[in-house]
Amino acid sequence: QVQLVESGGGLVQAGGSLRLSCAASASIFSISAMGWYRQAPGKQRELVATIIDGVITNYADSVKGRFTISKDNVKNTVYLQMNSLKPEDTAVYYCKATARFRDYWGQGTQVTVSS
Repeated sequence: QVQLVESGGGLVQAGGSLRLSCAASASIFSISAMGWYRQAPGKQRELVATIIDGVITNYADSVKGRFTISKDNVKNTVYLQMNSLKPEDTAVYYCKATARFRDYWGQGTQVTVSS
């Protein structure tokens, strides 16, 4: 099975930046897709960004132009660079990986953006 370890969350002021990382125990070449999701209190978990086959990326409309998903094949790690953060970005962010047609989830990392 694939284990995912997330890091990089924290508290920042509006307009600031954070970079989340998600390290996978399996080779990233075994993972067909990875994505970042977030869940705010009282709201359903929503898709933030995905990277499919290592090259195709998609973003939620709310983060387009501000967030960037990328991967490092050597370190088996996927990143989410978050710029121009807004208070509405505050949520727990979760990393998800799909490998051999099965889904795996990270433990989540808290991102808080103050106004």
